[in-house]
Amino acid sequence: MNILYTYSETIVDGEGIRYSIYFAGCPHNCKGCHNPSGRDPKAGKPLTDEMLTQIISEINNNPLLDGITLSGGDPFYDPKGILPVIKRLKAETGLSIWCYTGYLYEDLKLRPDSCAVLDYIDVLVDGPFIESKYLPTLSFKGSTNQRILDLSKYKQH
Repeated sequence: MNILYTYSETIVDGEGIRYSIYFAGCPHNCKGCHNPSGRDPKAGKPLTDEMLTQIISEINNNPLLDGITLSGGDPFYDPKGILPVIKRLKAETGLSIWCYTGYLYEDLKLRPDSCAVLDYIDVLVDGPFIESKYLPTLSFKGSTNQRILDLSKYKQH
């Protein structure tokens, strides 16, 4: 699993001040994608345990942060790879996690490997970017078909 880049403080990737991690790899090929370099799963740098430890340290040392956002690419490009990452982020920071994906929530729920990841996500922004439905005034999404789903209210733990 590769990381394209991180933003230590951003206000455009979810509510509040967030630490955003952009992962490489995306199968959706959305026309007008804001991050086409994220399609290649080999782009960026391999995520190592040391790098993840550093990211967690940066997050925990910033009292201004309200949460973490996973984007890309598409974090669900490799759900088995993202699972141990999201588990550590949740356990070691305790912050809310937003995740952007081009998949629909209903489709992710049908895939056991994706269901495990969904358990650690508080807010899911789902659906592919559709250029003809682009609206620049939308908060936290690019096109009107995308949904912001509060998964935290469905948590069992």
